[in-house]
Parts: sequence; C-alpha cells; structure tokens
Amino acid sequence: MQGDTDEIPGIGQYDDFHTIDWQRDIARDRMRHRYIVKKRQDSIWDLIKGAHDAWSGWVCVLLVGVCTGVVAGVIDIGASWMTDLKFGICPQAFWFNREQCCWSNDEITFDHGNCSEWMTWPQLFGESRDGPGAYIISYLFYIVWALLFAALSASLVRMFAPYACGSGIPEIKTILSGFIIRGYLGKWTLIIKVVGLILSVSSGLSLGKEGPMVHIASCLGNILSYLFPKYGRNEAKKREILSAAAAAGVSVAFGAPIGGVLFSLEEVSYYFPLKTLWRSFFCALIAAFILRSINPFGNEHSVLFFVEYNKPWIFFELIPFVGLGIIGGCIATIFIKANIYWCRYRKYSKLGQYPVTEVLVVTLVTAIIAYPNPYTRMNTSQLIYLLFNQCGISNSDPLCDYNRNFTDVNSAIEKAAAGPGVYQAIWLLLLALILKLVMTVFTFGIKVPCGLFIPSLALGAIAGRIVGIGVEQLAYNYPKIWLFSGECSTGDDCITPGLYAMVGAAAVLGGVTRMTVSLVVIMFELTGGVRYIVPLMAAAMASKWVGDALGRQGIYDAHIALNGYPFLDSKDEFQHTSLAADVMQPKRNETLAVITQDSMTVDDVETLLKETEHNGYPVVVSKESQYLVGFVLRRDLNLAIANARRTMEGIIGQSVVIFAGPVQPLPGPPSLPLNRILDMAPITVTDQTPMETVVDMFRKLGLRQTLVTHNGRLLGVITKKDVLRHVKQMDNEDPNSVLFN
Repeated sequence: MQGDTDEIPGIGQYDDFHTIDWQRDIARDRMRHRYIVKKRQDSIWDLIKGAHDAWSGWVCVLLVGVCTGVVAGVIDIGASWMTDLKFGICPQAFWFNREQCCWSNDEITFDHGNCSEWMTWPQLFGESRDGPGAYIISYLFYIVWALLFAALSASLVRMFAPYACGSGIPEIKTILSGFIIRGYLGKWTLIIKVVGLILSVSSGLSLGKEGPMVHIASCLGNILSYLFPKYGRNEAKKREILSAAAAAGVSVAFGAPIGGVLFSLEEVSYYFPLKTLWRSFFCALIAAFILRSINPFGNEHSVLFFVEYNKPWIFFELIPFVGLGIIGGCIATIFIKANIYWCRYRKYSKLGQYPVTEVLVVTLVTAIIAYPNPYTRMNTSQLIYLLFNQCGISNSDPLCDYNRNFTDVNSAIEKAAAGPGVYQAIWLLLLALILKLVMTVFTFGIKVPCGLFIPSLALGAIAGRIVGIGVEQLAYNYPKIWLFSGECSTGDDCITPGLYAMVGAAAVLGGVTRMTVSLVVIMFELTGGVRYIVPLMAAAMASKWVGDALGRQGIYDAHIALNGYPFLDSKDEFQHTSLAADVMQPKRNETLAVITQDSMTVDDVETLLKETEHNGYPVVVSKESQYLVGFVLRRDLNLAIANARRTMEGIIGQSVVIFAGPVQPLPGPPSLPLNRILDMAPITVTDQTPMETVVDMFRKLGLRQTLVTHNGRLLGVITKKDVLRHVKQMDNEDPNSVLFN
C-alpha cells in the first residue's frame, strides 16, 4: 500500500455481499497507527489523540457491554410480562407479570403463581377459575394472544427489517469471517429484532431468545464502532469489536460470561487474536454485571433456571450420561436434517412468498396443540427450570409425586417409589418431546426472530429427566446391586433426576450446534454445578461424535451452506490433491483481463471495467511481458477515476493511467497517477502450489484473492468463490450453490 489513501473518499470500503481483504485492512491500520505514534512528539494535542487511539477499543467494548446488558434486561422483562398476558392479568398493576403480582400476597401456597391478586381471563368474565367453561375461555384467549403477538412480530419484520428474522448466528459467523452484508447489523434491524423477539417469544412458538441476543449484541457493536473511526472505517478492525459483542450476547443470554467468551472463540469468530480475547472477556463481564444489576427475574440470578445440586454422582452413572449423549446426537441429527429439508422447500417453493401467513399457521397449530399439555403450555424456560429442579417439600408438580413421608424439614430427601403422578408426567413429557421436536423443525427459519438454544435445551432436558427417573427407580428397587456399589443402600436419595435433565439438555444442544468446550462451561455457569463437569463433558463429546458420524454439519453451518454464503470453515480439512493451476481463472486457453502499468488510457480502463465484472485486476508491466506489478480493486479504480475527473484539471479519456514508476511529462493531455490505490504486495502462489496450501492461506490470512504466477509471469487469479466452488465440486456437491463473492 503506497501512501495514505484517505484523500479519495470511499477508498478502503467494500460493496454489499463482497468479501473483505483482511491483509489490506490490517496493513492500513498499521500505517495509521505508525503515523499517530510518530506525531505524538509534536504537540500535547497529538499526544492526547494518541492516547485516545490507544484506549478507544476498551471504551468501545465497555459501551457495547453496558448497552447489551440494558437491552437484555428490557427483553427479559417484556417477554415475561407478555407471556403471562396469555393467561391473565394483574388488575391492581397491569404492568406486573404473574410472579410480581403475587409477591405482595401472604398466601403461603399458590399453584404456579395463581394467587388471588392474579386474575385469569375466565375470572375477568365472571367465570370460576376451574371448570369446562373456564377452560374453553382460557384456551381461546391463549390462541388469540399467540396469533396477535406472532402476526405483529412477522409484520414488523416484513415491513421494516427483513434481516431481523431467524437467530442471526449463521450470518454473524459469515460476517465475522470477512463478508459484508449491509444493513444486517444496522439500527432498524436492532430495533425490530428487539421488539419482534419479545413478541415471538411471548407468542408461545417453539423458539428461544438466546441465539438472537448474539445478533442484537453484534448490532450494538456495529453501531457503537462508528463512534470510533479506528473501528468504524476499517472492516477488519470492526470485527474485533463484533467478536467481543457476540461474547456479551451469550453472556447476557445465559448469565455465563466465561461461556460467552468461549462461544465467541469456538463457534462464531474467525480471527481471534489475544487482544480480542481480553476485550471479549471485559465486554462479557460488563454485560453480565449490568444485567445482574437490573435483576429482570427478581431471583438475584441473571438466568431463569439457576439450580444448585449438592449430591455427588456415582461412577456407574457415566454409562447413562454417555447414553444421553448418544440420544442427544440422534435427536439433533433428526432435527437438523428435517429443518434443512423444510427450509430448502420453503426457499424454492411458493411457500416462501407468504411469510406472514406461514408464521400465523405455525403459531395457530402450535397454540392448539400446546395448550392441552401443561408441559408444552408453560413457558419453555419454566419447563427447563422444572425439569432441572430437585423434588423438595414444596413441589406440587406431578413430576414430584413420590410416596415420601416428609416428617422432618431438615432431613435428607429419601428414596421413594414413584407415584401415579410421575408415570402420568412421563407420558405427557414424551408427548411434549415429540411435539416440540416437530414444531421446532417448522418454526426455526420462519420470518420472526427465533433462537434455537432454548428449544434444544428443552428437548434434551425432557429426555434426560425421563432417563433420570428410570435410573432413580432402578436404584430404589435394587439398591444392593453391584452397579450402585453400595452407595444407594443408605436410604438417602442417591440419584438426582434433575442432573440427568441438565446432561440431556447439554447433549441435544451440543448435537445441534456442535459446541463442546463453550457448551460445558455455559451449562455449569447456568446451574452452579462445577462438580458435574465430567458428566457434561462425557455427554457433550458423545453427542458431537454421534452428530458428526450421522451428518457432517451443525445447524449453523448447514444454514450457511443453504444460503450460499462464502464461508471457509477452519474446522474442515481439504483432502484432495489438486493444484492451484486447476482452480485458477481463467483456464489455460482463455485470456486474462489485466491492466498495464503505464500504457492504458482512462478510456481503455473504463472499457475494461464495463466489459468485465471482476472485483479486481492484476497490474502487469505490459501485455507482452506479463510480469506482475500489483493488484487494484474495481471499486477503488471507479472511485479514483471519478475523483480525478472531478478534482484534477485536464483529465480526459485519452489521459494515460500510470500505476508504477515516475510520472514523465508526456505530450498531449496530463497523465493520471494511480499508484496510491495499487497494492504493491499482493499475495501470490505458483501454479504448482497444492490447493491444500492455498485453502490454508485463504483461511488463516483471510484472503479475498491470490494471484497465480509461473516464473514470475502472471497466469491467473484464484478468488474465495473459486476455492469454495472447487471444494464443493470435489465433495460431489453443486458448485453453483455458492452465491456470493
């Protein structure tokens, strides 16, 4: 890069749906940094500017953390109030949800928060709380509210911000890998995503708000980065802020700051230097602290399903834990394959033309099916909390219908036979598992903000709780068998079904997303169960192995492939023996579009730009001797010529364009020097370089293109799109599914 290119407006920016050039952007930032450091000695003002430049990154992530925490608090409070609105209202203070409405009540026991202050819809119409008439009114209100919320959410997304639908994580992964999607992280997307998320979660659809929190935090990161030109004007630097924002998003979604940092590192970030790790940690910490200060759930925890177990697990239990991992991997594979099939059908059929109608149909079916079953009727987060929880004295749910005799409040909970309520609950849970799995397949991908973490955790928690009850009853009926190694013969409760629910939840979520390390950390931060790291690790690994054996991609990678985004996954291995010459464009017998360093006129360059659609052009010494001089981007050429025509006198179509070498005064019109926009150090490979090395260079250096030479002479160009299409071809997939550059 020669000189400072900021004189020409727009240089260094990128067009929509194009890949950024990491090397070029990082080089531009280094030059800017050297200039600031050199100027520091000149005056006090320059010293202050240098200091501001040094700490602007920390200030930016601090602001991102604060804003993310506040927005998460608003979403949590709004969603819990509107979810309860489907069941009733608090007449004294309509802005209270059911739990807050009952706080001031002195009644010691109330069934699921139904205290006398809280009025159900039948009661407002003069009916009793129970009975057939009350049931029908409640059912109708549940369906009407669900349809209203879903219709509003889908309409807002369709009218104001089409990018606000879905979870956003596949697109965030693609953007962090260096792709530009203009407007995806804009202010309208942010506003509609927040409002739409509250509405769609409240509608009772099988979706969660945790995945979209990553998108919301990234929107905040993008918007706030423009306050600091160092990040706002440099796409590669901006991605450092976006990585930290993604960590903050998971931090507030689960109350798991460390898990958020690891999620950003393992799952979404492409370029993650040590500096970004520290900033992500700081950003996640601030976001979690702000959310904790707001206390949206009123339970002093920043997550809804915080539980604490204190029972050690028995060595034998690793067998059912690994079994849960296998079950989780199978459930996840069924979900991924079915969901991708349905999303592909939606994309290429007429169904895709009626997004709002589809949302309303899915909502109507979900509401009609969900209401009769208490486990699908309740909020999914409450269901997970119920399944994670231990059965104590105050639990009135059928899941805790054991033949126990509680005589002493302080005594340990003893083993007991399961009562009829438990068996009834198991059947209802099995039904809930099937319904949730089917409805989530149809829900993920509709045009409302919808996440996948909570439905996945719920599916796993249901399966885990059922397995846990089975193992518990085995221990009760046969406490002396060698499996339990005498640990269950004391009469104490030695098996915790809630722990199985937690392990099952991790297994399904791990199978769906293919997370491992970050998943385990998120789960133990969620539940405070540090002693259960080994069971969680065993289940997560088993789930990942089963998932990888049955289908190569996690849900996010599958959606990236479905949308045709240019994403080179660093986890995949390139196992083919092709060479750079096999992949480069143009092929051996075709001509290559090039620009010469000092023998083309403005008209020649503009004709070349009209006749070809390449994103950039190699600059060579001359047409005859195609020795490489550098590389120039199409966008920069257009901007530079337009700027020259506007600001320089005498520039006409016959003016010679000079890219390299001294500008000699020539007879005729003045020449146009464009050496400032020429990249003098483009990455090059020889035609015999193995494609394995080329793919590695694209991944690790974040290349946009590389030039292919032979004995120093230019042969062709390999772009990221060429690499992706070649990989698809080698894997016997359709190369035309890669849509963007």
